[in-house]
Amino acid sequence: MQIKKSLYFKKSMTIIPAVDIKNGKCVQLIQGKPGTEQISIDNPVEVALNWQEKGAKILHLIDLDGAFGDKRRNQGVIRNIVKEVSIPIQMGGGIRSKEDVNTLFKMGVDRIIMGTMAIENPIIVKELSEEFNSENIIVALDSKDSQVVIKGWTEKTSKNASQLGKLMEENGAGYILFTNVDVEGLLEGFKLNPLLELLNTVNIPVIYSGGISSIKDLKELFNTDVYGVVIGSALYKGKIRFEETLKYQGI
Repeated sequence: MQIKKSLYFKKSMTIIPAVDIKNGKCVQLIQGKPGTEQISIDNPVEVALNWQEKGAKILHLIDLDGAFGDKRRNQGVIRNIVKEVSIPIQMGGGIRSKEDVNTLFKMGVDRIIMGTMAIENPIIVKELSEEFNSENIIVALDSKDSQVVIKGWTEKTSKNASQLGKLMEENGAGYILFTNVDVEGLLEGFKLNPLLELLNTVNIPVIYSGGISSIKDLKELFNTDVYGVVIGSALYKGKIRFEETLKYQGI
């Protein structure tokens, strides 16, 4: 499969720092597994402000406890982050109902990220896109062994990211967040073909996450039609300096 030759026309690729919250701390896990914390920082608000000061245009905020079933534990921290930063926030983790979506939008979150809820009930994507504008609705497609997984990456579906991506687009999703679980958190690089397959299937913007470990990886992604890239461990471990990514953002 060939990379789309759109580099000449492409002016930017949004680099999105990840701020994952667990037990009130900013953490980075290996392949999303509890107990595999590589990074643990006590003040997530300071972390979020730091990315903003360095030039981030948007933050990727995930409530890991919410994803694992406890959506109350980090509410105070999340509220403080939303209150303190001035750049947009896209947020996911534990969003299981329209009430959860309403709560986050009222709190000031700019875009919500739905995973399991959207995949199990695609019509809710249509309903929320019509109510809140599709630009504010992101559907997360997390792929493991070429199949989309749900429920905290513990249960496989029967479909791949391209199949579900098209379905979510048809139901009004504004963005797809594609995470390759096979390489997520390992800092060993990423696999391009699964992303290209998705990009060649959908027309809505795709945000990529998983395995980014070097500026070389970002350069390769910049040569595709990907809209944005979420980076976590590589930033926190110093594999990539955020300042180095600014050239891809058109700054």
